[in-house]
Amino acid sequence: MMKVFAHRGASGTYPENTQSAIIAAVDLAVDGIEIDVQSCLDDYMIIHDTWLDRTTSGRGKVNACSKEQIQQYDAGNGEVVPTLQQAIDWVADKTLLNLELKHTFSLDKFVELIESNVSAGKISRDNLLVSSFDHHQLMWLKQKLPWVKIGALTASIPINYSEFAQKLHAYSIHVDKNFINHEFVADAKQRGLQVYAYTVDKVEDIELMLEYGVDGIFTNFPCHTQMTLQSL
Repeated sequence: MMKVFAHRGASGTYPENTQSAIIAAVDLAVDGIEIDVQSCLDDYMIIHDTWLDRTTSGRGKVNACSKEQIQQYDAGNGEVVPTLQQAIDWVADKTLLNLELKHTFSLDKFVELIESNVSAGKISRDNLLVSSFDHHQLMWLKQKLPWVKIGALTASIPINYSEFAQKLHAYSIHVDKNFINHEFVADAKQRGLQVYAYTVDKVEDIELMLEYGVDGIFTNFPCHTQMTLQSL
């Protein structure tokens, strides 16, 4: 069965990357939850954009604000932008947590936070996947945490298909549903990579990803996607 990952939590139903979206996804017993990680001045926040204005009542850049400032703003339905630690606590190792590094820096502190949560039993090594479009960050992270599963993101079909992900010692390759074909999937599988496609909501796209043989899909509507897969 193709795996279902809740994209920014159950973001089609609840405000993206918020507590309600994350907990709804946990309650659906999805195969994984994908959330976005960005650095602010003093913490890691769960928010997609580098600017606050699309998903919150605030303005300005995330990396120019403190956690306290950001959490004063409404992130939808009166919720606040969570910290990475809050998100880890809510998921509580009940499913795989895919942390996508967006505009992140001070990755040494990120490593410390991950290691302390693993040591405390708040998240297991098997239930953590760190992905990024910044493959330099992934390479650095893999050197610091050799055990960590990394997912290499791309929105293209490279000349050498998934060779770049294999060179990173990635666990998975995360591909745009619009930039994927049979050859790409076959190449990734031959290299021992999991293939996950984003962002897949429509029935026709779900069917197409099944036909391509991808291992999992990121969806904004995990409940609907789960039901669709059961009916196919």
